Amino acid sequence: MPTVPWPESLAGTPAVVVIEKALQRDRLGHSLLLHGADIETLALVARAIADRLLNESPDTRHFPPEQHPDCFALRPTGKMRLITADATRQLIGKTQVSPVVGRRKVAIIYEADRMNAAAANIFLKTLEEPSGLTTLLLLTSRPYALLPTIRSRCLHFRFASSAAPISHPDLPAWKADYQTWLGRLADGVTGNQAVAGQIFGLYGLVSRFNGILSEATTEIWNAQKGSLPPDLSEEEQIAIETGIANGIRQRLFTEIEQATLDFARPRLAGNDGAIRRALTAAVAELERCNSLLRVNLGESAALEAFLLTSLRLWSKR
Repeated sequence: MPTVPWPESLAGTPAVVVIEKALQRDRLGHSLLLHGADIETLALVARAIADRLLNESPDTRHFPPEQHPDCFALRPTGKMRLITADATRQLIGKTQVSPVVGRRKVAIIYEADRMNAAAANIFLKTLEEPSGLTTLLLLTSRPYALLPTIRSRCLHFRFASSAAPISHPDLPAWKADYQTWLGRLADGVTGNQAVAGQIFGLYGLVSRFNGILSEATTEIWNAQKGSLPPDLSEEEQIAIETGIANGIRQRLFTEIEQATLDFARPRLAGNDGAIRRALTAAVAELERCNSLLRVNLGESAALEAFLLTSLRLWSKR
């Protein structure tokens, strides 16, 4: 019987209830697209689904999904985190053989939007001609980056993030200094020395942000790598660690957005039109830089671009 729980914050949510009922009736779709802002949450959901599909009989030996001989994974590889055509063919080959233990097979495609064009077209043929009792679980935080023909052949389930906020001890001080930096801009910076101080402050914020990101990534990676399958290649491990870093920096950028809103809110009470315009433009720029992180723009470059734009947006005229 299944032993892998749903993420605590998702238990009882409509998506989970629908999936549970479909599993009980043996009517879960052949292909599921699991999407949301947090790929780690999607991985936990996929693990819970796989456990219920593969360990449905109490008469067979129970395997954790990552150790089950009928559970296969397709992950991005390398620093570019791409899913290649060759890797996709290998996965399809594994799903086309008879199950080893039970009556089902499960394939989990992590960050499915990282398929290159050739891989996506090869995978599409598998969706068009499903293989027996194989269930395909596609995980992505960018569903609209997938081919429309792939999306249209999947049942869609969206899941809110279950990830805890970043709790790095240096983050509160970083946000306070960022708000102080914004305050100096909004109050007006005059004189070469003051302008230079703001620019040095900008690059100090970038450097400290990188340190927080690096330490948080290392901590989470060390906590997670023990639960990963032992047969991962070096390129897959690099891609997973890079993916963890991407998830953390996305959450850190969310913290920056909240810090920006908290800074502006008291000033908006005075009906300051300049502050309102600056806030609107800053949030839009932050969203733009955040989206660039999804295509592997370095976090230093993304944050630097945002702060340089903030120099112009918030400076009192």
